[in-house]
Amino acid sequence: MSKTAKSTKTTEAAPAGPLEKLLTVTDVAAILGLSKVKVYELLKQRPNGLPSVKIDGARRVQPRKLEAWIEQHSEHA
Repeated sequence: MSKTAKSTKTTEAAPAGPLEKLLTVTDVAAILGLSKVKVYELLKQRPNGLPSVKIDGARRVQPRKLEAWIEQHSEHA
């Protein structure tokens, strides 16, 4: 490879998938058709509560984890 040729290799690993915008409690409440108070109750339930991350005191939910949680708590007749 000449000195002027550029390498196409990168030293950083690419993320597994695109980052998703984290949902606020208000977003989750609108998606589930619930009040924000009920969403906070679901976030506090352990061990099967709604999964979230805490950022500067605010709770955020990953969309794919919300979908998985909904599937896990769906009744299949």
